[in-house]
Amino acid sequence: MPKDQTERVKSSLILRLNGKLFLRLLGIFFWLDLILALLLAGGFVLWAEDTCTQVAALVDERGVPSQEATLWMDAGDYRVEALDRPAQGQLVLDDGIARSLLPPAVYQQERTAASGASYAIRLDASDQLRLLRVGAAVLGGFQLLALVFSLFRNAGILSRALRPIQELAAAAAKLSNVSALSVQELEELADKLDDINSSHLDQRITMTGARQEVAALTEAINAMLERIHRAYRSQARFVSDASHELRTPIAVIRGYADMLDRWGKNDPAALQEGITAIKSEAASMQELVEQLLFLARGDNNTTPLHPEPFDLTAIASVLLKEARMIDGKHTFEGRWEGAIPIVADPALIKQAGRVLMDNAVKYSPNGGRILVAVGLRDGMAALSVEDEGQGIAPADLPHVFERFYRTDRSRARQTGGTGLGLSIAQWIVERHGGRFEVVSREDVGTRFTMLLPAGGSETSGA
Repeated sequence: MPKDQTERVKSSLILRLNGKLFLRLLGIFFWLDLILALLLAGGFVLWAEDTCTQVAALVDERGVPSQEATLWMDAGDYRVEALDRPAQGQLVLDDGIARSLLPPAVYQQERTAASGASYAIRLDASDQLRLLRVGAAVLGGFQLLALVFSLFRNAGILSRALRPIQELAAAAAKLSNVSALSVQELEELADKLDDINSSHLDQRITMTGARQEVAALTEAINAMLERIHRAYRSQARFVSDASHELRTPIAVIRGYADMLDRWGKNDPAALQEGITAIKSEAASMQELVEQLLFLARGDNNTTPLHPEPFDLTAIASVLLKEARMIDGKHTFEGRWEGAIPIVADPALIKQAGRVLMDNAVKYSPNGGRILVAVGLRDGMAALSVEDEGQGIAPADLPHVFERFYRTDRSRARQTGGTGLGLSIAQWIVERHGGRFEVVSREDVGTRFTMLLPAGGSETSGA
C-alpha cells in the first residue's frame, strides 16, 4: 500500500471514529438538556400553582380587590382582577406554558372566592424566564465549545492510538513489494520453511541473492526459530532430567517391593528395611514432584505473591534457630545489626533461605562453620549464607541455578536433594525484584547472597 494511500486510510478512519464520538457526545448533551428542560418546566408549574394557592387564600380572607388595588398590583409578579362572569374552570392558559419561553409569559387561573365572586389570578414570569434563557444560552455556549474542543482532542487521541496500525500498514507496504518478486524466489523460501519441523529446529534459512525485503523477512524468521529452538531444547532437557530423577527412586521402590514379594515378608529385618527405604524414596519423589509443580506454576505466572512489610533479620533468626535444632554436626553463627525492613512474601523468602541453609549443611564437613548474615548493600537488603565446604569449581559456577544441575553428581545420592532448590530460590528472589550473588573457592567455601529491594518496594503477585 503506498504511503499516501495509507495516510488516506488513516485519515478516513480517524474521521469516522471522530464523527461517531461527536454524535455520541451531541446525543448526551441533547438528552441532558431535555431532562433539564422538563425539570425546569415542572418546577415552573409547581411554583405557579403554589403562588396561585397563596393568592387565593388571601382573596378568601380579604375579598376580591377593587379596581384601584388591581392597578397597584401591576408592579408585582401577579394580578388579581374581578370577573363579571362565572369562572371558567380551575386553569386557563393565556400566553401560558405552551409559549412560556417567549415573553410575555403569563400563567392564569380563574377561581371563585368564598363570597361567590369570580376572579382571575395572572402570574407574570417574564423575569424568571429571562434568567432561564440567559442560563440556557450560557450552557449551550459551553456545550458548543466542548463539542468543538472534543473534535480536535479526539483527533489527536485517535491519531496516537492508531499509530501502531499505521506502522503495521507501513511494514505491510514494505513487504507488499514481495509481490513484485519472482515466483522462483517465493517458492524457494516456501520450500525451505517446509523442511523445518520439530526435529530440525536447528536449521536456518539462507537466501542467497535475495532482495532486501525477503532478506529482512528471512532474518526475522531465523531469529524466531532460534528462540523456539532454545525453548524446545530447554523443555526437552527439563523433561529428560525430571524423568531421570524419577527413574531412580522408582527403581529402588520396585527393587524393594520385589524383594519383599519374594522372601522379605517372612524376614522382619528385611521387611523393616524395605518399608524404610520405600518410605524414604516416596518422600523424595513427593519433594521432587512438589518442586516441579512449584516451578511449573512459576513458569506460568500462577504462583501468587502475598507481600507484606517485615524484618529480614527476623527471617534469618528463624532460619538459624531451625538449623541449630535439627543439625548438631555444624557450628552456626548469625551476624546482623538492627532491623532490615523489606516488603515481600515472608513465606517465599523463608523458603529461599532454607534452600541456602540446606545446601550449606549438605556440602560442609562435620564441624564446619556456617554463617548467616543480614545487612544493607548498595541500597539493597542482603541475606547471605556462607559455608566452609568443598566450594564450587569456576566452570560450574555459571550453572548452579540451572534446573537439575549438580556440581558433584557422584555425591547426588549421598547428599540427597533434587537439583531444583537453587532454581526455586532464584525464581523467588527475581520475582521480588532481587538477584543472587555467588562467591566460591574450591576447598575454601561458598557464600550465597540474595539481594532484595529494601525499605518497601511493593511487588505484585501473579
